[in-house]
Amino acid sequence: MFHYPPIFVPKHVNFRFYSTTLGGAGGKALKDSLIVASANTGLSLLVGVPTAYSISRFRVGGQHLAFWILSIRMFPPVASAVPLFLLFRKYQMLDSYWALIIAYLTFNVPFVVWFVKGFFDDLPRDLEEAALVDGASRWRAFVGIAVRLAVPGIVTSALLAFVFSWNEFLLALFLTRSQVRTLPVALANLVGGHEIQWGEIGALTVIAIVPVVALALVLQRYVVRGLTFGAIKG
Repeated sequence: MFHYPPIFVPKHVNFRFYSTTLGGAGGKALKDSLIVASANTGLSLLVGVPTAYSISRFRVGGQHLAFWILSIRMFPPVASAVPLFLLFRKYQMLDSYWALIIAYLTFNVPFVVWFVKGFFDDLPRDLEEAALVDGASRWRAFVGIAVRLAVPGIVTSALLAFVFSWNEFLLALFLTRSQVRTLPVALANLVGGHEIQWGEIGALTVIAIVPVVALALVLQRYVVRGLTFGAIKG
């Protein structure tokens, strides 16, 4: 790390930091991050997708509701850190999974709503109206037609919401102590006043990157379609 001239190809390869990190605080942090990010992403989709559809099709809330939802996403996380801390302390929810899951919902739900709404806006209404004429319920038209056609956008928004929850540091630092500790907080704790644990930092950084990269590769075809949907119109 500090050798001069720098050594780009080491003579000895050692994986012991991976085992020591996963066997200690790193393994717990990995589990906590997976639980928080997965639960938050699922709840964000559960709330955000129907909301986006209702705004797109029925203009729920009038013309200003969609922008108000987006404006929530514009707030920096630090603006809500202290109010959320006081709220969760009152209800004894600090240092728990639900504290982080609910806190991240305040930013991920507006993002999912605004992102997916654009996909529903671009979908032709004729398909849903034809299904309603054939006797399908509004719920059946929503799930069987609108959601299926908007899968690329929904998957893309889910991936981005997962990445935000996975990488978020400030709220995790404010709202957790010892029972719950996500990967960004665990990485920061490896830097001490008298010692910097370079080996553990390197190993835990790779461990934190791998799940997100793997998820992006698995969902790659949906993400490409989602990010380019509606960009070219004949």
